[in-house]
Amino acid sequence: MRFSNKVCIVTGAGSGIGRATAQRLAAEGGNVVIADRDEKGGNETVDLITQQNGNAIFVKCDVGDEAAIKATVDAALAKWGKIDVVINDAAMMTFKKIVDLSADEWDTVMRVNMRSVFLFCKYSIPHMNGGAVVNISSVHAHETTANVIPYASSKGAMEAFVRGASQEYPASQVRFNCVAPGAVDTPMLWNNPNVKSGAQKSDRSYWQARGTRRSHCLYGIG
Repeated sequence: MRFSNKVCIVTGAGSGIGRATAQRLAAEGGNVVIADRDEKGGNETVDLITQQNGNAIFVKCDVGDEAAIKATVDAALAKWGKIDVVINDAAMMTFKKIVDLSADEWDTVMRVNMRSVFLFCKYSIPHMNGGAVVNISSVHAHETTANVIPYASSKGAMEAFVRGASQEYPASQVRFNCVAPGAVDTPMLWNNPNVKSGAQKSDRSYWQARGTRRSHCLYGIG
């Protein structure tokens, strides 16, 4: 199996893309740290993995909190003694025009979506040898819409971060990659008020008939 005995941290693994990623890593033999602030969702992911004879632990982690990020890395090291993979998936969105956004709202999106990427790299890289960091960006980094500027900006910054980080470390120590999916059938999509209001297509069958994972291009860096 491709991830046999690899130690993998996945943020936002309590649902959506993060959960699916964690399940796949575990199915491929990985030891997975489920990092999420949602205890219920995070523990559900652990249960789904262990029911399939996989290995996973849950660590409650608000990725906007530096101390929580360091504690998550420390928990992985305490349990398995190394880190091989970090998947930075946790993210949030706002749905306001620029003039209606507060500075605190802007800062919160950047802290969760971008600062967390920096901090997980900062604390994980010293423990990696032939490891990989995969950052989940978004189609919004390339083709965005109105009222989601902080989110789109954070994803554009993430991709710039990946390009720079890949120049700082040899691939023999750590590889950096970034993928930018479009609309995917996850709680984040269905909690989008633009979808709920009908401003964007809200019929689940519409997306499923077309395949949400194929409805946009999938960009990649790395």
